[in-house]
This record gives sequence, structure tokens and C-alpha cells, in this order.
Amino acid sequence: MSDSRPRRLAALAGGLTAAHLDGLLVTSPANIRYLTGFSGSSALLFVTARDVLIITDFRYQTQIVDEVGDLGRITVESQSLWSGLWQQLAQLGYVEVAGFESGHLLHRDFQRLLDAGSRWQWRPTVDLVETLRERKDESEIAFIERANGVATRALERTLPQVRVGMTELEVAGVLEKALRDEGSEGFPFPSIVASGPRSALPHARSTSRRIERGDFLLLDFGAETGGYCADVTRTVVVGRAADEQRAVYDVVRRANEQASVGVRAGMSGRDADAIARDYIHQRGFGDLFGHSLGHGLGLEVHEAPRLARTAEGALAEGAVVTIEPGIYRPGWGGVRIEDDVLLGPDGPRVLTRFTHDLIELG
Repeated sequence: MSDSRPRRLAALAGGLTAAHLDGLLVTSPANIRYLTGFSGSSALLFVTARDVLIITDFRYQTQIVDEVGDLGRITVESQSLWSGLWQQLAQLGYVEVAGFESGHLLHRDFQRLLDAGSRWQWRPTVDLVETLRERKDESEIAFIERANGVATRALERTLPQVRVGMTELEVAGVLEKALRDEGSEGFPFPSIVASGPRSALPHARSTSRRIERGDFLLLDFGAETGGYCADVTRTVVVGRAADEQRAVYDVVRRANEQASVGVRAGMSGRDADAIARDYIHQRGFGDLFGHSLGHGLGLEVHEAPRLARTAEGALAEGAVVTIEPGIYRPGWGGVRIEDDVLLGPDGPRVLTRFTHDLIELG
């Protein structure tokens, strides 16, 4: 598969020209990885239409050469990355006005720009790289689809091991071991395992609560392959499901399925959100679906675009988004079903291949 990095850098250079900037200081690790391939935790990247400067420390002197290659000028700095940046920038005589990522730069580092970097004019920028990242290329889609396979196989391994009396933390441990066994490079976020009434907490932390017969068990977890994330949620019942549980589950299932086939590139995030929200509202549960329908997925588990009531922007073709409607009744429990969906030129394609049927364990 061809190297996408030169194309990404060229697209960014076009954005710099439009923004009347001579260059951009990139400090977001995800943006650095997207543009250069470098996956280390310590780096500064400066991009112009002519040059690519990347500065890291001794820990990554071998890794950065392997991952970046001859894409740009690599500097391994023995002390301060910022000192290395000033030295390298001084050699680019054509750089006068430079942008920085206002959403990612710490205040103390902003002070460095004002003080040690005062010979240049610095301008805040927003989402210059993130906008490019919305549209996934073939290699990115392949990684996300592979991560989904890791996630669903791990879930298949986990569910048969769940028993009444296990704690949420024990189930999370089984799940996370299965994710590693299936090849996940890491956990994009702490796995959520919430049982019984705690399943009504959309972002619950797994606890030592013991699972009881008849409980909802909500599992929200991720996998990572090639740096790209999957984000999957399924809700099951431990034991036999009550009629009310089945009824609520069916509403969420149908909302998920309608949104997954109805979402399209070009529609607004608000209109996408409304597909599931309107269905849930019509069934009398609108007040119990309080979060947005979904978000973009890629090198980060939460990235652009947003599928929410307040999201006016159009969904980009090639974006991968989550579809995750839910109903949460405090003190009783909750249901969420989440899939990852590619917004392709011919319509949506669900990347998460796992049943939507209500599973009863034991």
C-alpha cells in the first residue's frame, strides 16, 4: 500500500497557504503520528510547504528513524526539545508567521513561544490537521476494521466466562486479557463494565460490585491496531431477561440499526443524531437518551466529526463514526449498543460484526 504521508503533508501545506501561515508547530501526538508515522510520546513537529522538522529525545533515536525515514529532518535533542526547535527554525529564513495548535499546547509552552520564540510571529490555529484526519484512506480503514475484529473476538471469548457473583472488575480483567490475546496493541480507554443499576451510568467505572442474576451487563471497550481504534458496546443479561428489559433493549437495537443504515456522508451531524433520537423519543424514552449519537474514530477514540444535536457540520465522506444510542433509567439499568460505521461513497458500511440480538448468559 502506498505511503500516504506525502499526500497528507501536501494537503496541510495547502491549508497553511490559505491561512497565510509560513509553517505550523504540531504538538498533538495523534497529529504528529498522522503526518509522519512517529508513534513516540515526546516530539515537536514543524511543517512548512518546503520542510518537515521533527525533534525528539534520546529514548526514541532508533524508533524515529525507523518510523519517519527520510520524510523530514530528524533531530534527537539531548536536553530540551524546545531548544532544538529554536535552532532548527533559525535555519528556515523564510519563516516569519507560524501557527500553533491552540487546542493542544499547554500554557507553559505557549509562554515559550512568547519568550524564547519571540523572533517569530505566532498565530493560534484550530483543527488544521484534524480536518484532514476526518477522511480515512484505505490503510486507515483497514486498521480500524482489523481493530474491530480484535474487539469482537475478545468479546466472544469473554461472554462465556461471565458468571453470577463475579465482580465488574473481574469481568473487565477477563475482557482486557482477551483483547491482548487477540492482538490489541493497547486500550484506547479504560474498559467500562457496568452491571445492574450501574448500567444506567453511561460512563461508569468498573467496580467491585458483584453481578446478580437478572442484571443487565453493559460492556464498552476498545481495541487498537496500527494505532487506530475500535469502540464497541454491547449490553447483555446475566440470566433470563425480563419483559421490560427486552422491550427497552429492542428500542435501542432498532435505533442503532436505523441510524447505521440511514447515516450518510454529507448530512449534518445533527441530522444523523436525529435518526436514532427521534425513534427513541417516539417510543417514549427520549428523556432517557441524554448523550450524543456518536463521534469520529481513528487514531483517537474521540475525534471529528460529531453526531450530536448541536453539530451543524457536514459528515465527511470516508469518516468512520460510532453509532451508539442508549436508554438509561436511574436505579433500574441501561442499554447501549455501539457499532463503528464507515461513511463510504455508496453509503454506510458497518465495520463491527457482532450480533445485535439480546444475549442471555447462563
